[in-house]
Order: sequence, then C-alpha cells, then structure tokens
Amino acid sequence: MTIPSDLEIANEASLRPLPEIASEAGIPVDCLELYGQGAAKIQLDAIPQMEGRDLAKYVVVSAITPTPLGEGKTTTTVGLGQAFQHIGRSATIAIRQPSMGPTFGIKGGAAGGGYSQVVPMELFNLHLTGDMHAVTAAHNMCAAVLDAHLFHGNDLGIDIHNITWRRVVDINDRALRNVTLGLGGRLDGIPRESGFDITAASEVMAALALATSLQDLRARMGRIVVGYTKSGDPVTAEELGVAGSMTVILREAIKPNLMQTLEGTPALVHTGPFGNIATGNSSIVADQIGIRTGDFLLTEAGFGADMGAERFFNIKCRYSGLVPDAAVLVATVRGLKAHSGNHRIVAGKALPEALLMENPDEVHAGGDNLRKQLENMRVHGVTPVVAINTFPGDHEMDLEAIADIATEYGARSARCTHFADGGRGATELAEAVSDAAEEDSHFSTLYPDDMELRDKIRTVATTVYGADDVSFSVQANKQLDSYERNGFGHLPVCIAKTHLSISSDPKLVGAPTGWTLPVREVRASVGAGFVYPICGDMRTMPGLGRNPAAKNIDIDADGNIVGLS
Repeated sequence: MTIPSDLEIANEASLRPLPEIASEAGIPVDCLELYGQGAAKIQLDAIPQMEGRDLAKYVVVSAITPTPLGEGKTTTTVGLGQAFQHIGRSATIAIRQPSMGPTFGIKGGAAGGGYSQVVPMELFNLHLTGDMHAVTAAHNMCAAVLDAHLFHGNDLGIDIHNITWRRVVDINDRALRNVTLGLGGRLDGIPRESGFDITAASEVMAALALATSLQDLRARMGRIVVGYTKSGDPVTAEELGVAGSMTVILREAIKPNLMQTLEGTPALVHTGPFGNIATGNSSIVADQIGIRTGDFLLTEAGFGADMGAERFFNIKCRYSGLVPDAAVLVATVRGLKAHSGNHRIVAGKALPEALLMENPDEVHAGGDNLRKQLENMRVHGVTPVVAINTFPGDHEMDLEAIADIATEYGARSARCTHFADGGRGATELAEAVSDAAEEDSHFSTLYPDDMELRDKIRTVATTVYGADDVSFSVQANKQLDSYERNGFGHLPVCIAKTHLSISSDPKLVGAPTGWTLPVREVRASVGAGFVYPICGDMRTMPGLGRNPAAKNIDIDADGNIVGLS
C-alpha cells in the first residue's frame, strides 16, 4: 500500500471546531482565544476552573537512544492518543512546538507522520501562534538592555569577559555562532565577543516551559543570570531592570495552544526547549490543563529515555508536582539493529542490505540499549510499556525479539502500525498502557534538592547513563564551587551531552560500560531552574546543509504551501 505524503494527508483532513473539542475535554470554552480554525490559545484561568476534577493517568512517551533512522516517538504519541477512543477511553496529548530552524533544515516538521499527525500540519510547523517569536523578542530585549547598560557606564560592574547572555534567532545559521558586537563608531556600543543560539536553546524558553503561572514566570525572568562581576557575583535580569518587560512580551506566549489530531484528539502544543542543554519537554501549564481533560494525558519527552525522560522525572515533575503513572518506550527493529554496531548508516543514503535482513540475534545485541532504558524507567519507580513501532518489511522473528526483551525485564509490549492505520493501529498499545497505568505508582526522583551538585551529576551519570564515574575539569570545579557559594546548589541538574549515545561519546551505541563522564564546563540556568554540566561539544546553533528543506518549500499558484515534510 502506498501512503500519501504527510502534507497530502494533512491537507485532506476534516477539522472539527476547536470549541467542540475543548468542550468534550472539559476545557472551558470561554477560556479559548481562537487563531483561525486551526489553533486556539487557552487562558490560564482555565486551570482553577478545572480544579476538583479527577486527574487523568499521566503517561510519558520516550524511546530508545535515537538513531539516524528515526524511531517515530511523536508519531507514536499521536497514534496512541487517537487509539484510546477506539477502546472507549479518552486521551489528550501534550507535545512541544517545533523550531523553524530544523523545519527548514534537515529534520523537517515534527507534527507526527502518516495517519498519526497533529493538524493543520503547516500551522503546527510554521509560526503557530507566535510563541517562538515572543521568546526570541524577550531574550533579545534582555541582551539589548545589557549592552545599553555597558554603554552607559556599567553601574553594576559587570565583567565584560564574563557575560553569559547571548542572543537568539529561530533559524539555523552557523555564521552567527560567534560574533563581535559593538563594531563601528563610539556610539555603536562596547565591542565584545558574543554569539547567537537558536531560540529553542534560550533559557527564556526553558523557563517558559517550567513556569507554573504568569507570576512564577515573572519570578523566573528576574532570576536569570546574565553575567558576573569581577568578584564572581551574579548579575540578574532583575538587577538590569528588564525582567518585567520580558514577562510582558511573554504574556500571551505562556498560554498553551490547543490543536487536534487527524482523528480529533485534543493536542496541547506548547514550548520547545532544546533537548541537549534544556529539558526537552513541553510546558507544565499545558499539563496542568491536560491532566483534567479525560482518562489519559500523554506527554512526549525529547530524545531517548536517558535524556528527555530523565529530565521529565527529575526536573519537570519536581517543579510541577505531577506524578507519572506509566511510561512508553518506543523501539524499532531497525533502530535496535543500528545499536548492535554492525551497520554504517548515513543520512540520505540507502540502508545497508544486511540491516533489512531477518536477524533476531542482532536485535538482541542492540537490545542492550532497550534494556538499559527499561532500567532507567524502573529506577524512577515508573512502569514501562514497549511500543514496537512496526515498519513494512519487518520480519516476524525480529519483532518477537523485541517482545522477548520486554518480557525479560517484566515489561508489557505491543506492536503498532499507527503511521499507516492511525488510531486503529495502536489499540493493542492503548490496552497495554491502560493496564500498566493501573499499577501502583512508586515514582521518585533520583536525588533530593539538598544533595551537592557534584553528587547529583554523579548520580545521574552512574545510575542512568551507566558511567563508572565522573571527571571534572579545573574550570568545572571552579564553576561548581561558585554556584554552591552563590546559592544555586539546590537546583536540579540537566546534563548536556550527545543524544546519539547513552554515553557522552556519540560513536558508542548500545549500552556502553567502563567509561567516565567528562564534565568540561558547567553553566547555570538559574531563571529556568537548573544547572547544566557540559559533557562534549554541544552545538546550540545548528547550521544548514548543502540541500536544506528550505529549498523545497514553496507556495503554489493557489497560495498553498508545498514541499513541507
């Protein structure tokens, strides 16, 4: 069977009126602010109006460590959300808003795929209701005020060589990674080196995702550290006098966006924090609404379970107070074979023929990654379910091998064909998740607030990543001492490392052992509410390839978007 393109499927969709979807989910219709027919903002006044209702079962969707083949995590989240109505239950999904940088780069859109998509697909992937631009403006407002402060005398005594606040833009542009500001005449500012990150990497975005209210967001904006004095004291956005203006710019952006799937399942689309240096999860306020809208709230965590799910458990749940009832781990035959280390996979090139042959032993070899990710769920006291995302051409014995691994670790599993079949293709998974969510939850975070930062880092590294130990550079030790001294030691840690391996080395597949996590630098996102150690070379501003998706996207004679994938 030939399946139409994602955009063709999305364009054929019949959208239900959003007030109707909101009403069925119990979201007060008078709290909706419609943006055409495709999206609506939900006022935060909806949260107190929905208090007192039964809480939905809270399920996080994660995956094995990503491979270039793609595991279909968002597609599974959407398909599972649609599947519940096929078994007589109701569900809402909560996912991140995509950055336009990757959309116009190599990754393409992030609305799901096939017959498990959020629609309208082009609205979802392009601008939506403008939240990304609000984050960009708020972040750069702080940068502008900072440079104006330097120009007008630097009364706060900021060390020009220890400024941590850069600028952001929602475009992949490698030429902006490192720039020199203030060139030109005397009135053009104080010359200094700086750079740009992509908007998804902004601390403002991370703070927006973790804020529990508008006033909490205001407090977080005030706590943002923009740099340090020569004596090492932090200088905040509050001291610059810009935190209030930043919050005003974000006043509409804090409202979650309501959309729908192809089958009319409510979709809360809100915030898009970077998955490498931030939480990689959608917003707390979206979950505060979604948790009272039906039987299940499905929320997706970015990258593999060692990344997004670990941060969901130890950062997002810590601030939201919500307790997960179950977790879904998406796995594919091809992905686990890639984790065997037997194949060289190059993006844009044909898959190796050997990878497509039946070989359950190879699935079991690469299955070490799945086994470790199952352990990572269990160590947080959460019951996992393995979603076996099935592709045409998968062999029966290979699929059985994944189910055997799940059984070996006491986890349920279910095959899914939601890409081709929509919700009907994930009903077996919905039944398994429903059963898992009924088990008693023993959720706990990995570490207490009062544990020292070094011990928090070591706990995550050894427990979740499987590292033997952690090594800290001289610079990292000095930074950690400074953060403890300045009162940041109570914050959780968000370890910035490669997403391509459970380890810090992107070349190591499966579940590596016998290695040490190298912490070369540590930064503090005090406003967002975490400290992030940097382990490796983290690119916070992607670049465009030779043939980016931007070259294929256009407008046809009728004004329709074409080429979006």
